[in-house]
Amino acid sequence: MISTSDIRNGLCINYNNDVYKVVEFLHVKPGKGPAFVRTKLKSLTNGRVVDNTWPAGHKLDDVRIERRVQQYLYNDDMGYHFMDNESYEQITLDEKIIENPKLLKEGMNVDMLFDVKKDLPLTMELPQYMILEITYTEPGIKGDTATNATKPATVETGAEIRVPLFINEGDKIKIDTRTASYVERAK
Repeated sequence: MISTSDIRNGLCINYNNDVYKVVEFLHVKPGKGPAFVRTKLKSLTNGRVVDNTWPAGHKLDDVRIERRVQQYLYNDDMGYHFMDNESYEQITLDEKIIENPKLLKEGMNVDMLFDVKKDLPLTMELPQYMILEITYTEPGIKGDTATNATKPATVETGAEIRVPLFINEGDKIKIDTRTASYVERAK
C-alpha cells in the first residue's frame, strides 16, 4: 500500500479490479478545504483513460512491475509476437495494449512491463525516438514552403506520418513514438 504522496508518472496501481498506469497527476492545495491529488490513469488491459481524484493521504494498492527487454518478431492474426532475449520464450500481445503498433520494426528491442505477482505482460513501450526510412512520399512542390505545410509519407514499417515538404523517398527521419510525429531529418 502506498499513499497519495507517493504518486508519480508511470506508477502502476490496482483500481476498480484493473491495473492502471498514472499518466498525469497534480497535487492541489486549495485555499479552503483539504488537499487532494487529481490523476489521469490509463488502463493497461484495455487502454481506456480515466480521471480520478483522491484526498491527500489516501491509501492505494500499488502493483510491482518488472521491465524486461523483448525483441519484436512479427505480427499475424493472433497478435504481435515478441521473444525474451534471455530465456527465448515467446509472448503474443493484443494490438490494443501496444501504443503505435505500426511503428514496430522486425528485430527491434522494446521494453515490456510485467506484473511480478502474476508474471503477465501489462504493456509494451517503444523507445522514445526511432529512425526510420521513407519508402513512399509525393515530391514536394517548389515554392510551396512559405507555411509549415506537411505531406503524408509512408515509412519502412508501413506507418503513415506527416512530414515537411522537403522530405523525399529514401531519406531517414527521426520520429517521436509517443505521438507518431516527425521530429527531424536523421543524419
